[in-house]
Amino acid sequence: MPHPRLSRFATAATTATAALALTGPIAAATPAATATPATPADVAIGSPSVTAPIPLLPRPSDHLTVTVSDSGKAAKDGTYELYCHPARGTHTDARGACDKLDSLTRWGKDAFAGVPKDSKCTMQYGGPITARVTGTWAGRPVNAQFKRTNGCEIGRWDRFVPVLPAVTS
Repeated sequence: MPHPRLSRFATAATTATAALALTGPIAAATPAATATPATPADVAIGSPSVTAPIPLLPRPSDHLTVTVSDSGKAAKDGTYELYCHPARGTHTDARGACDKLDSLTRWGKDAFAGVPKDSKCTMQYGGPITARVTGTWAGRPVNAQFKRTNGCEIGRWDRFVPVLPAVTS
């Protein structure tokens, strides 16, 4: 008969030991399983949680300003605000732009990185259009320039459509 002053931890340890003994040959083969004293972690099994769940903190909205110039079309030139998570702003295709940025984002990689200096690019010209993207994306500051002065820069621009306007050379 248990001592009347045994704590709930001792009672839980006795219950846990009995439960382990009922599991069969596996518990019998490991003597440490029955000889280990109870810890608060053992007691928490099957008992109500003592701590409250951690609340989800609101994620700050990703915000970018996209400025396009020299496209040759007044409808494409201008400055657009883009907010993501949820998608909104003055951008003409906010949802599509946010989806594209999400697909380009990789842990440890700068989605807005420029073309590496040692790249071998085709000598084609995509026009005088330029774009600048500034703001915050995935918690990191963004200050990126886009142009279409060679094949690498054209490819980089095209990867960002619809964040940047589609351009036909």
